[in-house]
Amino acid sequence: MFEKVLVALDFSAYSQKILDCISEIPGIQEVVLLHVVDATHPSKLGWTLEPYIENAKILMTEKKEALEHLGLKVHISVELIMNVITQGNVSTAILEAAETHNVSLIVMGARGINPIQELLLGSVSSTVLRQAKTNVLVMHFKPVLEDTDATCDTSHQKLFSRLLVPTDFSPSASDAISFIKTIPSIQEIILLHVVNRAESQPEIEAASQESKTRLEEMKKDLFGSDIAVKYHIRVGDPTEMTLSVAKEDNVSLIVMSAYGTDWFREMLVGSTTFTVVRRTRKPILVIRSGQDKEKHWVSEPS
Repeated sequence: MFEKVLVALDFSAYSQKILDCISEIPGIQEVVLLHVVDATHPSKLGWTLEPYIENAKILMTEKKEALEHLGLKVHISVELIMNVITQGNVSTAILEAAETHNVSLIVMGARGINPIQELLLGSVSSTVLRQAKTNVLVMHFKPVLEDTDATCDTSHQKLFSRLLVPTDFSPSASDAISFIKTIPSIQEIILLHVVNRAESQPEIEAASQESKTRLEEMKKDLFGSDIAVKYHIRVGDPTEMTLSVAKEDNVSLIVMSAYGTDWFREMLVGSTTFTVVRRTRKPILVIRSGQDKEKHWVSEPS
């Protein structure tokens, strides 16, 4: 599961909110705190580099002590990494740290707001999401100016309590659902399939019926515990339907596979998974399991 978690900190209110949620990650035993000092822009840091590093060390120590006094059932040990880069970029440093420490999850925040008030994905988070070789949890919060209370605040729900799991019935999507079955503390799983390729009404009805049969099978497979399971079949654009259902059902977390053979596709610009991550206001977990982890990740097209 998520025994070893990497949290990249920039000491913003957003990153503090991430730390406030850290104890809700199932199976967590160890936290690797990472702060990257970007020394590739002398005009910005220049002579202030050393004082900045010293201040960052103090802040990192404070975060470490706070995590160690959370009173969790499982003791969390925290490793502090101060990575000063003089070439490359912050996202590369995060990806290298994730591989070096063999983490099972990278936790990051989405930053920024566009003119139509939809959350955008920061450039660092975007690159990590595309190129990471492990699972990535992207936390979305209200803009700090609208929400000054630095708490987890995921609509008063536990992070892994009510999951929306879109599926295109691909092997990768099935792997993601198999992975979810191993996660404790889930109260409800909401499956979603979007019919988006049928053109005529008879084709839509046939595709919907086939989807219902497959979702019923998945629902039965998920039974056997205290987890409630339901499903939706929608017709239209997968991104829009995923965002709509997430809001209607007030889910605590969206869980998607990084790869698929239908509307998930590879995580490129315009893919359903990436677009949902960029536009949703919900936390979203992107799972790379089994065959996904063995694939080579592609960079963002120019």
